[in-house]
Amino acid sequence: MTVDAVVFDIGNVLIEWNPERFYDQAIGEDRRRDMFADVDLHGLNDRVDRGEMLKDVMYQAAEDYPAYRAEIRMWHDNWFDMATPRIDHSVRLLRALRTRGIPVFALTNFGTDTFANARKVYEFLNEFDQYYVSGDMKTIKPEPEIYVGLEENCGVPAERLLFTDDRIDNIDAAAARGWKTHHFDGPQGWANRLVAEGLLSAQEAK
Repeated sequence: MTVDAVVFDIGNVLIEWNPERFYDQAIGEDRRRDMFADVDLHGLNDRVDRGEMLKDVMYQAAEDYPAYRAEIRMWHDNWFDMATPRIDHSVRLLRALRTRGIPVFALTNFGTDTFANARKVYEFLNEFDQYYVSGDMKTIKPEPEIYVGLEENCGVPAERLLFTDDRIDNIDAAAARGWKTHHFDGPQGWANRLVAEGLLSAQEAK
């Protein structure tokens, strides 16, 4: 089946997202492990991905857990130190697809405010043909509603979408709807898949 559009996740596909790495460097691994055991920071971030404002969520959590007040605030204050660096090969693949005239969509668990700020810092985030951002849609991957929302809006049949994501649960949810999928474990594997699908030449996929 022909691929009519390529759908990119963003975190750990186009931009590395690793809060644990940041905190290990900022406060030490032992302190980080204790904090993550006591405070569900990723669960709090899911609330941001559903549309709440990052500062509101994290600053309130900082008051709820005063033993970690300064560290929890870092999730907001040092957000870009966790969402870095860009994955250059993946960015080249995105741009190569666009040069070929192949539509590229973003399907991402991302807060409304953080995504707006990220687009100011990472210029390639402004280069998608269509955007499906969880904070705007009030639903997150792998919930079916976010996939349905993309399908109903984009005008491309599910079986003609090719989606890459680093999380297998997100991939499985898309595959269950008939999407073509690629579990992202590095840009070279993704490049190879795009070549195998006939979307890029080996030279274009470098």
